[in-house]
Amino acid sequence: MRAPTTDESALEPVGPAAYKPSAALQGPLRNRKTPLTLADIEAMALKCRNWGKWGENDEIGTLNYVSPKLVADAAKLVKSGNGIPLAIPLGSDGPQSGARGRVNPIHLMRHDGADAYSGLRDDTGIRSADDWLIMPLQSATHWDALSHIFYKDRMWNGYDVREVYSWGARKCGIEKTRGKASGRGVLLDIPRVKGVDALADGTPITPADLDEAASKQKVDVHRGDFLIVRTGQLEACLKKGSWGQYAGGDAPGLSFETAEWLHRKEVAAVATDTWGCEVRPNDSPGIFQPWHWVVIPNMGLTMGEIFYLKELAEDCEVDKRYEFFFVAPALPVKGAVGAPVVPMAFK
Repeated sequence: MRAPTTDESALEPVGPAAYKPSAALQGPLRNRKTPLTLADIEAMALKCRNWGKWGENDEIGTLNYVSPKLVADAAKLVKSGNGIPLAIPLGSDGPQSGARGRVNPIHLMRHDGADAYSGLRDDTGIRSADDWLIMPLQSATHWDALSHIFYKDRMWNGYDVREVYSWGARKCGIEKTRGKASGRGVLLDIPRVKGVDALADGTPITPADLDEAASKQKVDVHRGDFLIVRTGQLEACLKKGSWGQYAGGDAPGLSFETAEWLHRKEVAAVATDTWGCEVRPNDSPGIFQPWHWVVIPNMGLTMGEIFYLKELAEDCEVDKRYEFFFVAPALPVKGAVGAPVVPMAFK
């Protein structure tokens, strides 16, 4: 990853006094016509930076928008009690192809039924099976922690990147999110609004697209919401029976300008059915995943990837309700920079 080379003074100060909402956010969003530059990324990072907003010791960022009242209100959205799982199964047939060093989960049986039948473990007094799971923590449906992506030599809230040690993150580990990953969920079904099964790889989802989907689905995006954006890419891979280059390759996704939109909406988190949320290619020559640089370390936005959204989208289309009670605590791996999650939408 190439790092910005702008003045390091832009990283200071850190602390409560550092939070100054940008007046520019009250104006219209700009429409980018040329490839992104490092100057564009720096400008967006400063515009969307929330360092110090929740105090100099904060480690969960925009999840702070979720209040007990918002959770209680979200629970009232449950009408039928229907629970819709949004995770893909953990297995060797998952989407990982080795890109970026990630492999699919390995399910290892420590002892199985044949062991029991043969009497191999009869000395324990009980016959049983036992198993292990070996996996990169971000190889299937997961949340990214705020320690996952760095901006220059800082991560979320201005913490030094050296707070992430070889044994894990001392600051902003995924376990810090704990009970904050629940509240009102909102699905924006972009391909359904566009009249297609799935968006083509490389299709950017712009702020205008998000507004159009919200308007046509008659749902508003509020402060503290868990915003779920469907592209249809994951479903397209399952339909053709091949993941192809899904993990690490080109994808439809959120455009760079949506960082400003998400900041203005004050959402708690965002998740998509792609491997990296943002559009690929990124239209930023020599700069990999520029949207990540802004939303995780600067905005403090929790991000979910590889969410399975087919059943939720179909259910929302039937009852025309695109809001629901969303519950998605991460596996609390101490010091992890990301972790598997089994998100649930209750309607």
